[in-house]
Amino acid sequence: MDQTHASSPLAGAVHDLATEVVLALRSGDHLATVCGAAGIDEENRTGIAAARVIGADLLLPSVLYGRHPHPGDVAVLDRAVREFPPKPDAPAATAWSHWHMISTLQRMSPPAPGTAAPGTYAEPDAAWLEEAPWQAFTHQLSVLAPLAVPAAPSAVQRAAANRAVDLSRGFVRAVRRRDWLQAAGAGRWLAATGGEPATLGLDRGLDFVELMGGHDPRVTLHVRAARLMAEARAR
Repeated sequence: MDQTHASSPLAGAVHDLATEVVLALRSGDHLATVCGAAGIDEENRTGIAAARVIGADLLLPSVLYGRHPHPGDVAVLDRAVREFPPKPDAPAATAWSHWHMISTLQRMSPPAPGTAAPGTYAEPDAAWLEEAPWQAFTHQLSVLAPLAVPAAPSAVQRAAANRAVDLSRGFVRAVRRRDWLQAAGAGRWLAATGGEPATLGLDRGLDFVELMGGHDPRVTLHVRAARLMAEARAR
């Protein structure tokens, strides 16, 4: 592992998982195990915590290519859901991330007969997004970028679609501030929902974001997801 990207064991595990997701997105190989390639299984506590950070993007290659996820990746994500439920006073973004992990597991890998499901978790409130200033709105949406996937409707996705202009402003602001992770997350949402102004130049903007921020595999992950969704919309 490149220690320049691993200031802590958790940071290193997040880096490795995100890197493996990117490799799977590039190859389209839905049978490859993201977690296994990163040396993580459901008994690895640090790896489980890293899976909680990555969230439902752990299964993103299968989501975008419409194929079955690897059982090992499903087991790790399921363990992350069970081990790290949000506390009652958790931030809204944490609650939404947890909800999305559960809904992704249920959609992509329904439990086998006689197997306990991770439990139900009601869709959190998203009214706060409707009134958030565009700067804060972009920040929150970038944190929730794993929710920017097709065929996964939610109140967050509807808010993103309804505020595409605000999100576009946030994308430009993030690029100017050299906040590549936020820019990549905002760009992923714009690619997922469409509606951005033609003058934004999203394709070139994403190229620039990946060029400048590609040392962080989470940036590359969001950019690659954005490109795959944009290509699917164009077909």
